[in-house]
Amino acid sequence: MRLRLARENPCWGYRRIHGELLVLGIKVAASTVWEILRQAGVDLASERTTTTWADFLRSQADALLACDFFETVTLTGTRLHVLAVIEHGARRIRILGATPHPVAFWVAQAAKNLVMDLEVSGARARFLIRDRDGKFPGLFDTVLHDAWLKIVLSGVQMPRINPVMERWVQTCRHELLDRTLIWNQRHLLHALREFEHSCNQHRRHRTVADAAPLCSLPEPITDPERLVHLEVCRRNRLGGALHEYRHAA
Repeated sequence: MRLRLARENPCWGYRRIHGELLVLGIKVAASTVWEILRQAGVDLASERTTTTWADFLRSQADALLACDFFETVTLTGTRLHVLAVIEHGARRIRILGATPHPVAFWVAQAAKNLVMDLEVSGARARFLIRDRDGKFPGLFDTVLHDAWLKIVLSGVQMPRINPVMERWVQTCRHELLDRTLIWNQRHLLHALREFEHSCNQHRRHRTVADAAPLCSLPEPITDPERLVHLEVCRRNRLGGALHEYRHAA
């Protein structure tokens, strides 16, 4: 029975087979299933070959960072380049800066600032995913390598390799940059800092159990009297582009 399940379903691991046997009323230890399959020459590692890139990113989230450049244009036509980093596990976003000229010195300094911030926050990241953009100089990788961060390069025109960062950039465009007229670099940095604060302190993420990256969920209200007389106020950020709801003082 065990060998039949394994041969008919080559992508199954021994634990899946063990579970199917339990459903059939056959009680046997998982280690026994593993031993029988090993003696029969069944490939026990076949299950790992079916792991997708998305599965890998989820399983290694606490050790992963991702970064990317994205562009926006001010009312005067100046093109500004923004560098941002996100933690896969906590979904915390960091805006490293914005500049019209992302020269090597500026990008390297942004990497140094990131390393110091990671040390202060106690982040456990060991890998950083980035694309092959020419704006990343060799010194950028060197700074991160000295901080024990290994660079993982995405493929050419393969945004799915860096999906978490790409998704956040899309959110930033749709909810902020596409709805805000940016006057200059100073105004852009102000708007990005407000959006960063909202993402880290208020915006909920399903990945972190519907909590904000830097703000855990409060204890649920169980008192019916309090639920009936709730007073909630709305705080507008950036002239109403962002809304936050809190209990009235």
